[in-house]
Parts: sequence; C-alpha cells; structure tokens
Amino acid sequence: MSTDKVRSTKLKFKGDKPRKKRRREDADAGPSKRSRRKDEEEDPETWVLPDTPNEIRGPTFIIHPSDPSPICINFNSTTNRIVLHSFDKEKLDDDEEPLKLLDRTPTDVSQVWVITRVAGSPTVNLRTGTGEGKFMSCDSHGLVSADRDARGPQEEWTPVVLPDGMVAFMNVYEKYLSVDEIAGGTMQLRGDSDKVGFRERFWVKIQSKYKKEANEEEKKKEGVSDTPMINESATKSVYLVDNPNYHF
Repeated sequence: MSTDKVRSTKLKFKGDKPRKKRRREDADAGPSKRSRRKDEEEDPETWVLPDTPNEIRGPTFIIHPSDPSPICINFNSTTNRIVLHSFDKEKLDDDEEPLKLLDRTPTDVSQVWVITRVAGSPTVNLRTGTGEGKFMSCDSHGLVSADRDARGPQEEWTPVVLPDGMVAFMNVYEKYLSVDEIAGGTMQLRGDSDKVGFRERFWVKIQSKYKKEANEEEKKKEGVSDTPMINESATKSVYLVDNPNYHF
C-alpha cells in the first residue's frame, strides 16, 4: 500500500489566502469570542449589509430586486446621468452560475456611491464614486438627478433600515426614493412616493471597515472607546488614495 499522501482536489485561485488552522480550543470558545475573532479576521473591504442607519457610510453599493431583472444604481460620468443597470446584461461564462442577488458586489466604479454625513446628523449625502463627485438630489417634483457640485437640502437623504434588512431613503420633502417604470419599459429613479412598498426598498451593501467604524463611534459615545470619529469631508479622498486604481 502506497504511503504517499492523498492530494487535495480543492481548486485554488491566484490571490487566495491560505486558511489558517485553528487550535482545538477555538471550537470550545463561547459565541462572543468566536464573533470577535471573525470580526478581527474579516477583510476590511468585504461588502456587508448594515444593521443600523448610522452604519451606512463610505463606498456603497445599492441594489433593487426588480422583477424580472434585479438592478443596481449606476452613474454615467460621461452624460452625468443616473443609470439603472440590469444584472441580466452581464454576460456569464457557459459554466458559470448566476450569482445570488445578495452575493453580488460592485464590478465597476460606476456602481459605487460614496455616502457621507455630518457627525450627529441622521441625514446622508450620496456622492458619485466616479467623475468629479456629483451629489444625488431630488427636487420638489420628485425628479432625481446627480449633477450638483455642492450639497444643500435637496441633496439630503434619511436612510431607514427596515425590519428585513432592506433600506428606504427619504428626502427633504418626506418622500421616498423609488424605482419607476416609464414608457417603453425603461426604469428610472423617482423621489415622490408617500409610503414604502416594493419599489421603495433597496439592498444596500457597505464595506466592513466602515461598519466597524460606526460601531466604534457608538462605543465612544458611551465612553467605551477612544476611536476618533469619521472625517466625513475626507471619506472619498481617503478611499481613492488607498485605491488609486479603483476596480473590483
């Protein structure tokens, strides 16, 4: 009988990090210890769902589970227009299975919005992650655009995290952002809904490090941590400095 070791048949990809073996006592660790260890080992740029409105900040990926084709909110820097991108337009290899909606992450900088807020304010600003950094706004007629260089009341949005984890965005007129179908089956964003229904519910994904940052801020308010608060005016510049050739 051969004494050669059996080779693993698991595929390995370039860039994969070797999985560290954990000690036996890790299996006996309590839930809180395992949770802390997972938080420490998680890649800070992993895309995750927010649990509270305060965690919605930094680079953000906004998806709507439209039927029959889920979409994400994009920005076309050439036309300075918001585009609702259908995932069905993305071509897959013959042997590649379609990703589940919540497993999706940005594949292009045009799909990323940078969310900032003034410290202590419940409202946020959505700024494009490409081009010159335009702010998403909504006028009194419900028209949504992203062509403003500066922010004012019309560029303020209040995120509301719903019980199922989805998010609704309310504007200064107390109306909600929604996906609307117009003539020819074209989809567009509107900001004149009075209540939250299917069209007003979005899946929002943020990066793990900003979620952690928000939690540390809350601890600081309670006197548990000395972690400095986010400098909202520098969020985008810091992100682009860390990622000069931003791509996914």
